[in-house]
Amino acid sequence: MPMQHTAKTFDEELKRLQSLIARMGGLAEQQLADAIQAVADRDTERASATVRGDQKVDDLEREVDDLVVHIMALRQPVAVDLRAILSALKISADLERVADYAANVAKRAIALNQLAPVRPVHAIPRMGQVVKEMIKDVLDAYVNGDVPRAVRVWSRDEELDEMYSSLFRELLTYMMEDARNITASTHLLFIAKNIERIGDHATNIAETIYFLVEGRPLREARPKHDETSFTVVKPAGAGR
Repeated sequence: MPMQHTAKTFDEELKRLQSLIARMGGLAEQQLADAIQAVADRDTERASATVRGDQKVDDLEREVDDLVVHIMALRQPVAVDLRAILSALKISADLERVADYAANVAKRAIALNQLAPVRPVHAIPRMGQVVKEMIKDVLDAYVNGDVPRAVRVWSRDEELDEMYSSLFRELLTYMMEDARNITASTHLLFIAKNIERIGDHATNIAETIYFLVEGRPLREARPKHDETSFTVVKPAGAGR
């Protein structure tokens, strides 16, 4: 009987750990959605609320850390249980970073709202939609142990990188056309980069899910298509 009680308690702790990750994911997902909406609608109040909401995700991450330490110390898990615990720890760290980047987007939105609207802002909701879908799908993949869905999220990172590279070039051109666009465009560049980084963390989570279920790492090279490090945009008339 004591062994059965211990096993039951251990199972309950693992379920609580998964529940905490699901709650973190839900909050991070909402933070991201609110940040993107704040940019699209020039909504400073929503952006400010998003910045304040980051603390809730931080609190849940600490709760995950404490529970993992407790389980590791008392249960000494092995095999699939150990993978589940370590995976939850890694995923919570990625979700905390997702929420941080969402808060950063919201902070930039507040600054952006004090400036005149700029044309390239139209690309932010499109990037945001892709990354919101990635986060939602990867969280569903975690809850359901759905490896194919996780791999599909992993594959979409290239699409997001291409969108970021395109916006990067557009913003550089826009700044060179008129120096008055530089401040707003710089904020947009940081917003776009934060969204692109959220996509990277969704990809991290997808790789963790693959390891959790399959017991081995995803060996394929991560799809990347961020060309901004090599981008050169010449002013009109240059080289004549």
